Amino acid sequence: MSLIVIVDDRVTNRNIFSRLAASIDANVSVRAFGDPVEALAWLADNPPDLIITDYKMPNMDGAEFIRSYRGLPGAADIPVIVITVYEERSFRLRALEAGATDFLHSPVDHHEFVTRARNLLKLHYHQKLLASRASTLERELESSERSRARAMRDSSERLANVIDTLPIMIRATSRDGRIMFVNSFLDAVMGSGAATAVDAPVAALLGEERATRCLALDRIVFETAAALQPFEEEIVDVAGAKRIFLTTKSPLRDSSNEITGVLTSSLDITNRKAAEDHLRRLAHHDALTGLPNRTLLVERLTRQIARARRGDHLCALHIVDIDGFKRVNDLLGHAAGDRYLNLVAKKLGGILRSDDTLARLSGDEFAVLQTSVGGAEDAAELARRLLDTVCETSDFEGSPIQATASIGVAVHPTDGVDPEELIKNADLAMYRVKAENGNSFCFYAADMQARARQQAVLDTELRRAIEKQEFVLFYQPQINIADGRIIGAEALLRWRRPGIGIVSPGTFLARAEENGLIVPINEWVLQDACREARSWRNPGQPALRVSVNLSPVQFRKRTIPLLVAKALADSGLEPAALDLELTEGIVMEDLESVAGDLRKLLDLGVHVSIDDFGTGYSSLSYIKRLPLSRLKIDQSFIRGLNSDPNDAAIVRAIITLGHSLDLAVLAEGVETAEQLARLGEEGCDEAQGYYIGKPMPAVEFRKMLNMDLGMAKSA
Repeated sequence: MSLIVIVDDRVTNRNIFSRLAASIDANVSVRAFGDPVEALAWLADNPPDLIITDYKMPNMDGAEFIRSYRGLPGAADIPVIVITVYEERSFRLRALEAGATDFLHSPVDHHEFVTRARNLLKLHYHQKLLASRASTLERELESSERSRARAMRDSSERLANVIDTLPIMIRATSRDGRIMFVNSFLDAVMGSGAATAVDAPVAALLGEERATRCLALDRIVFETAAALQPFEEEIVDVAGAKRIFLTTKSPLRDSSNEITGVLTSSLDITNRKAAEDHLRRLAHHDALTGLPNRTLLVERLTRQIARARRGDHLCALHIVDIDGFKRVNDLLGHAAGDRYLNLVAKKLGGILRSDDTLARLSGDEFAVLQTSVGGAEDAAELARRLLDTVCETSDFEGSPIQATASIGVAVHPTDGVDPEELIKNADLAMYRVKAENGNSFCFYAADMQARARQQAVLDTELRRAIEKQEFVLFYQPQINIADGRIIGAEALLRWRRPGIGIVSPGTFLARAEENGLIVPINEWVLQDACREARSWRNPGQPALRVSVNLSPVQFRKRTIPLLVAKALADSGLEPAALDLELTEGIVMEDLESVAGDLRKLLDLGVHVSIDDFGTGYSSLSYIKRLPLSRLKIDQSFIRGLNSDPNDAAIVRAIITLGHSLDLAVLAEGVETAEQLARLGEEGCDEAQGYYIGKPMPAVEFRKMLNMDLGMAKSA
């Protein structure tokens, strides 16, 4: 039985990894631990064949655990896989220096997990087999002192025979870089001639470039007197074919335990890698056209939706159904129908951008994921081009066919907030076109003409709202978690819409950004927020700050520093009392220009915060390049703070990151006392949310300030 040990402080991960490990082979047993200290105590008496450990754990991290384990007797050659969410090179180097064998990135791909674990188990098995056979030969050598010379000669021959029978490339290299021996399998793969390779320089066997790399690794083994962790390498065999090997290097010792050479063994995993790649492709691609299938489309939709935050980017999903495709099969046969679908797939793919996705869902139904959509008209333009492209296939293999399509379009986020909802709504829109005889397209819930009329009405009402000053600012209080004191408020836009009442910006802000009205609206917001914040000044008390959100459209005009300077001058507000909030999407559109504008704002004395932090871009390098004051943790992570270990870990990581960069950290969406208490325990600096106070008119916020001030004086 092969023993696999799982070390992870999360129960869910332990259960998943245990099931995956057990699925590798019927002869695999699994032992899981949540505490690395407990695991070390057990491992001291129970040698495993493979260890899989998380990097981020309480009591000790993955690097400390590996280093402690490597210090146990017989633990030097046991392979260890580290699972980590960190992409920074420093974490991998720490784990490698501690003795890690391989890495998996979280969230873990199940196919990759099983494959890497199986490969390491296989290699470890062969290493144990070699050790076992060598041990047997050694016992035979010691059985008779009188025939020691003959026994040594016989055992050497047997060992050579054993090594030659193994389907692994094996060679030994001396300290001066010469070949000590090679086995028959290596000779068959490399075509080097085993007899002539012995005593020759390594370069004669491997070539100059590969020999240089190999000798550098050999030097590490000589210097450390320890085996290297297995690694994958690509080798071109004697026939010119590329093959993948899993290679390890170990010290070769003589009878006095002196290191005389380096033993290199390489297991051929080419077929296994090819099979795994093939299975992975089958799971994510359509067998007929080779296009992504529904599974891969959903994965890409999920990633695209994660990027489309707060209207910074839109994406559209087009469901394309070929009208009357059944007649093609009936008239020309199913083989011709398959060829026709391949032709349609080729032509549709030819008009898309490299970052768009064309997928085949089923039968004659295709899907197009359109990224970076500027508005409904962009989606409509692509739908027209898709229709025209299908029409170009009307003359198929000399037979005229009815080549039209019905297309349904759903736009994120207005028509769906998750992949399944977008697919369902685009499908409903497509069936509406089909019900009207096809050869057209429409958007989910309304056609283009109806949507245009609604937008025209909204445009007129927004212009009137600007002229008649129908907009109003509500203020949501922000507190210092340590003492509960109000330190400021976020200014939130509302529209006192005639005949309806107070409405939130979700109903009009996206359209205002499309038609450009967001610019005068946000200028008013900035001016009014500064004037209101100036009225909060209380002698002898610290100045309260006001937070104002910046629109991507407004930021692209490159006039933000001038507008801010004017608002401060007109209102008399101290610059330090103004906090400007921007999303990661604004930053990443043009990092250099944004950084320049932010430095100008810093010169004015205002503060800048990153809003909804943790939901945008995975690369955090931009934070170091920007003059920021604060990170705001998105409310989606606060909801599960006390119930979801993943949310708690994310919140903790953001707080640690912010403090390491000397940034304050504010949590949004705090709705319970338990959440506020937990944030205080984690070291979060500030908070806002319904538990502290809902967005309220300015007059109510002033009353809340007076109450807070009165309580502070009485205390």
